[in-house]
Amino acid sequence: MPSPKTTLDRVMALIVPGIGNSGAQHWQTLWERHHPSWQRVQQRDWDRPVLAEWLPVLESAVAGFPAPPVLIAHSMGCLLVAHWAQRASVPLRAALLVAPPDPQAAAFPATARGFEAVPSGRLPFPSLVVASSNDPFGSVDYAKRCAAVWGSTFAEAGAIGHINAESELGEWPAGLVLLERLLASS
Repeated sequence: MPSPKTTLDRVMALIVPGIGNSGAQHWQTLWERHHPSWQRVQQRDWDRPVLAEWLPVLESAVAGFPAPPVLIAHSMGCLLVAHWAQRASVPLRAALLVAPPDPQAAAFPATARGFEAVPSGRLPFPSLVVASSNDPFGSVDYAKRCAAVWGSTFAEAGAIGHINAESELGEWPAGLVLLERLLASS
């Protein structure tokens, strides 16, 4: 059986960060460093997300792959993927959706525009929603509702905050296991 790193190195993946573009110690950045063939969406403004601006950038990034990639989204990136999926013109292999924020929560970033209405349509690709039991940006119940309406599998990751650099997860090995399970089912 090949090692997980070897298996994942063969995967075409696109990192979809949320606000702030997942800094140097974020698990998305660490995963990207260990898998040089993985790419990252490059938004114009990472601090003031505007859905209408972020959507065509994601579409273009996905269309640039020779075969359907897996999206690895965090936070606002999850909402972006859900909105994009409603109108996507290119296929995906799967999507890992980690820590979707609740636009109705008090902690939701006031600088975000267009993300208020969360899509309720089923995603046209396999997906896994991952949530933390103490995420200040979205409850487990909210994440479970997202998973249900999106037709996604759901996994609770424990009490690890917003599943970001502040959670001090390093490379987040448990997340890689979840990614491998998702890919095995897609």
